[in-house]
Amino acid sequence: MNHLDQETSKASRPIRPLPNLIFMSRWLQLPLYLGLILAQGVYVYHFWVELVDLIGAAMGNQAALEHILNAVAIDGAVRPTKLNESTIMLVVLGLIDVVMISNLLIMVIVGGYETFVSRMNLETHPDQPEWLSHVNASVLKVKLATAIIGISSIHLLKTFINAGAYDAKTLLAQTGIHITFLLSAMAIAYSDRIMAGTTNLSKNSH
Repeated sequence: MNHLDQETSKASRPIRPLPNLIFMSRWLQLPLYLGLILAQGVYVYHFWVELVDLIGAAMGNQAALEHILNAVAIDGAVRPTKLNESTIMLVVLGLIDVVMISNLLIMVIVGGYETFVSRMNLETHPDQPEWLSHVNASVLKVKLATAIIGISSIHLLKTFINAGAYDAKTLLAQTGIHITFLLSAMAIAYSDRIMAGTTNLSKNSH
C-alpha cells in the first residue's frame, strides 16, 4: 500500500465515539459567541444613544446637553457647564472607544469561531476580512493585543485631557498599564515570529 492509499484509508476511517465526543464539544463555545453578538448589539445601541445626545446638545437640546455633561464629568474636577471643544472631544473619544471595542468583539467572534469551532468557507465571499484568510490562534492573539493597545490609548488620552483632575500616582499608573500592554503585544508578536521561523525550518529540513 503506497502513501496515498494510506492517507485515503485514514481519511475514510470513522472516528471512535470518545474522540468524536471530545471533538464535538467544541460546539459548546457557540453560545459564548452568540452572547458576544448580543453584547455587540448593546454597544451599537449605546453608540447611537451617545451620538444622538451629542447632536441634540449641539442643536440646543437642554436634556441632551445635561446627559452629555454628566457623562464627561469627573469626580474632583469642575463640571463643565456648556458644550465646548474639550467636552466634544471627550464624547467623540468615547464613541471611538465603543467602535474599537466593537472591532475587538468582531475579531473574537469571527476569528474565534473560525479557529476553534468550524470553518465558515468565506474564501469566495467578496466581504471576507483580509486577516481571516490566514487567521490562526497566534495571529488572533497578536491582533487582539493590538486592539487592546488601541483601546488603552483612547482611555489614556481621555485621562490626559482631564489631567488636572487626577493625581500624579493615577497618571503614572495608567501610563504604566499602557506600557505593559505595549510590551506584552511586542512579546507575543516576537514569540509568534520565533515559532513561525521554527516551523519553517522544520518543514525545510524535511
